[in-house]
Amino acid sequence: MTTWLAFLAAALVIVVAGARLAHDGDVLGEKSGLGRSWTGLMLLAATTSLPELFTGLGATAVADHPDIAVGDVLGSCMFNLLILSMLDALQPEPLSARAHQGHVLSIGFGLLLLGVVGLALQAGTRTPMVGWVGIATPVLFVLYLVAMRTTFRYEQQRLARERDAVADVRQYDAVPLRTAVMRYVAAASFVVGAALLLPGLGADLARQTGLGEAFVGNLFIACTTSLPEVVVSMAAVRLGAVDLAVGNVLGSNLFNMFILAIDDAAYVQGPLLAAVQPGHMVAVVAAVTMQALFLVALTYRVLTKRFVVSWDTTGIAVVYVAAVALMYVVR
Repeated sequence: MTTWLAFLAAALVIVVAGARLAHDGDVLGEKSGLGRSWTGLMLLAATTSLPELFTGLGATAVADHPDIAVGDVLGSCMFNLLILSMLDALQPEPLSARAHQGHVLSIGFGLLLLGVVGLALQAGTRTPMVGWVGIATPVLFVLYLVAMRTTFRYEQQRLARERDAVADVRQYDAVPLRTAVMRYVAAASFVVGAALLLPGLGADLARQTGLGEAFVGNLFIACTTSLPEVVVSMAAVRLGAVDLAVGNVLGSNLFNMFILAIDDAAYVQGPLLAAVQPGHMVAVVAAVTMQALFLVALTYRVLTKRFVVSWDTTGIAVVYVAAVALMYVVR
């Protein structure tokens, strides 16, 4: 009972502070000139993904639980994409119709990084090594940095082309940049502090079920560490900052691949992806499929939807449920 109360208290702090974080992130996106998409992709994504980072480091550098580390990262990627379905349900028109098509670039890099992880999982103990890490780790590091640089340059070019339109819709001229930064740091501290409690509390609750580490990491712990993304993205959508929300989701998935590389570097027993159960491939394939669905929707851009959620986010939700069921079977 005490564990449940602590879990709910941490979740409440995240909900309240997360709404503030989304607002201050929107202010920073405008005041800094970086744009909402890149602010969500880089700044918000890195902030809301810190629970996954510390969970992975704890599972690899402190304790010998590689399946928890990998399951948390890959399960979080799946759950983050499920957030797109939640965001779509809040919109009168399809989410993909309101988000700008520059997010295709983030999705492409996300698919590329997931492909590298999938190949490393499939190679297993046969993967080439660089020191004690697998060859995939330096590749993930480099690709993540290339992704950030490329998306930043694209966003700057896009804003330059739309400078007049952006100037007409400025909302935060009265807010000094220094104030926005201080508010963002304060809100982020509350979100991260509360979120760091969730993995331990989630593990305590999940341990009572007797499920395997891979399943627990992919589902329960991944869901709890992704709670900041849920709250921040939904708050951003309510502010009308759709690109900030979508950028946060897709950027969190990119940052998760960077976290996986850090986890491998911290796991000195050998390549991390060679020490885990093959069932993690289910999460990789599911995340690839879910991102591909949103990629098609961003390109095709249906402007209306017949139901609460559009066809692409419905497909995303179906893939998520099917993947969880399959992971339970192969656990």
